[in-house]
Amino acid sequence: MLTSSIRSLLAIGVCAAVLIAGPHAGAFERQSAETAKESPWAVFKFGFSAYKRGEKKEAIEAYRYAAENGQIGATWKLGRMYAEGDGVQRNDYEAFKYFSDIASQDVESGSPDEAFISDALVAVGNYLRRGIPGTPVIANPALAQDYYMRAAASYRNPVAQFEMGRMYLSGEGVHQNVQQAGRWLHLATEKGHSGAQALLGNLLYESGKVVRGLALMTAALERAGPSDQQWIRGLQEEAFALAAENDRRTAIALSQDLLAAK
Repeated sequence: MLTSSIRSLLAIGVCAAVLIAGPHAGAFERQSAETAKESPWAVFKFGFSAYKRGEKKEAIEAYRYAAENGQIGATWKLGRMYAEGDGVQRNDYEAFKYFSDIASQDVESGSPDEAFISDALVAVGNYLRRGIPGTPVIANPALAQDYYMRAAASYRNPVAQFEMGRMYLSGEGVHQNVQQAGRWLHLATEKGHSGAQALLGNLLYESGKVVRGLALMTAALERAGPSDQQWIRGLQEEAFALAAENDRRTAIALSQDLLAAK
């Protein structure tokens, strides 16, 4: 049965009261076509409130109903919870299925659902890139690249643009192409992606644009989160060790200008 708080919310006019249908928890009996159009958003909002209160079991129940009735945000949230083991036991295959459902859809630019689809495309790409052991999802970098490309080109997702750059650099799932790698890394850098900025800086450094490359890597290290700092520091320190003292000083000054400009 529904919790009393969900019943109360739906009963006071946000949408019609609904009941659980079937033997599994979280499945609500569908009402009229009109109710089905209105209730998923209300239940999703209830789930979000429950989640913020720490009542994750109740939140999942609400999210599942909303997702079953086409609410993309609820589907995305379920995918994230399964991917991170947040309120449920971590299950990458379940997460993959939720994200795949979202990724099969399309919305116009500017839609409130655009961010959910963009992020889901990247998530599916990540899973396909490495595979999910013990499931039908096997590693397929070429197919992963298709998902990244859609997120990068159609939705201008900086994480997808970064991953496209990395794949073109290494030739993973695509023919190696440094020019294409630089293009995608530049686009992601413009959106503030520190990893893309570091790789772009390294590309410039290796192509002879020493000062600009060092400056980009130094600025990227300053902006990077904890998970990226180690590998970016490795690139930056190796390049600095080989650079002339004058180039180092000029690059440090330029990196401060880059940081101040953002």
